[in-house]
Amino acid sequence: MKKQKGFSLIELLIVVAIILIIAAIAIPNLMRSRMAANESSAVGSLRTINTAEVTYSTNYPSIGFTGSLTNLGGTSASGCASTANSSGACLIDTTLSGGTKSGYSFALGGLSTAPSVTYTSSAQPSVPGQSGQRYFCSDQSGVIQYNLTALCSGNGSGTPL
Repeated sequence: MKKQKGFSLIELLIVVAIILIIAAIAIPNLMRSRMAANESSAVGSLRTINTAEVTYSTNYPSIGFTGSLTNLGGTSASGCASTANSSGACLIDTTLSGGTKSGYSFALGGLSTAPSVTYTSSAQPSVPGQSGQRYFCSDQSGVIQYNLTALCSGNGSGTPL
């Protein structure tokens, strides 16, 4: 009788089972790592927004702080090659000025009267529990706070980082 070369069906099933066990262990860790990376990116983006707000209010003192992310960024058509102005200051990138980045949605609010002396910025996970666990916020004080259950609004409504 001629001896056949190759693997038996049992050997192949054992290898597939081992691969599935390793994947079952690795995938939850990958998801936690991705959420942690998204949360770190959200905190960094809020720091960028805080810095941009201070720069904006310094450059445009008659307006003060802005309540719009698009005013901090540049227009996507012209980018920042053109001259910056109060409606497109080119202080943040167009991805962030669009309101979403790395699994988080960003919002900016402030007073409508000029010159505005306050603002609030917030970041919430696009899909809570999948893209991130914590909600973040900041205001003109520059302190970034978080809340585990709902959107915080600055002014001491969250836990400082």
